[in-house]
Amino acid sequence: MQPAPNATVFIVDDDASVREALAWLLRSRHLLSENFPSAEAFAAMLQGGYTTRHPSCLLLDVRMPGMSGLALFEQLRERGLAEAMPVIFLTGHADVPTAVDMVKRGAFDFCEKPFSDNALVDRIEQALERSAAVLAAWRERERIEDRLGELTDRERDVMRLVARGMPNKLIADQLAISVRTVEVHRARVFDKMEVKSAVELANLLRSGDDK
Repeated sequence: MQPAPNATVFIVDDDASVREALAWLLRSRHLLSENFPSAEAFAAMLQGGYTTRHPSCLLLDVRMPGMSGLALFEQLRERGLAEAMPVIFLTGHADVPTAVDMVKRGAFDFCEKPFSDNALVDRIEQALERSAAVLAAWRERERIEDRLGELTDRERDVMRLVARGMPNKLIADQLAISVRTVEVHRARVFDKMEVKSAVELANLLRSGDDK
């Protein structure tokens, strides 16, 4: 599976030669990249209104003057971006235990310098695929929330009971309305939620809760 054409690899490293080598490597594999000389520069880009519309991942040096890669990673976690923008730490041998700890805290992986070009690109492509999957799940959840927002309070009441598998007669008794009224609300719920059965509705609501 190839990453999306608009997928971007962000490179944050204070060593210009490392940034240039990584950018060249990514270009040779037809991957877009953007380089930043410091964690502060990348953080400023995020503060400038960056939104995660397209798949991305971050190659992040552990040790840098000023803000460290670890501090930047914590900012990403706090802003809820680390899931949609998987982080691959670039680390020297002495920092491997720290990088392992960051993976336990949600980083995607780490690569020890000097790294294998093929192995690194493989992990980058996997990180971009992860990012695409996360963004797709977020978009689906937003679509479900939009559909739910179109329901009236009564339609929501009927929907919850329909999703539990209750028949119309029991729903009518529980809500103190007629069976015909339940049928009308049920049809409107199915139409607005774009489903054709109670099972499909239940699965849709479950998937929205899981994402």
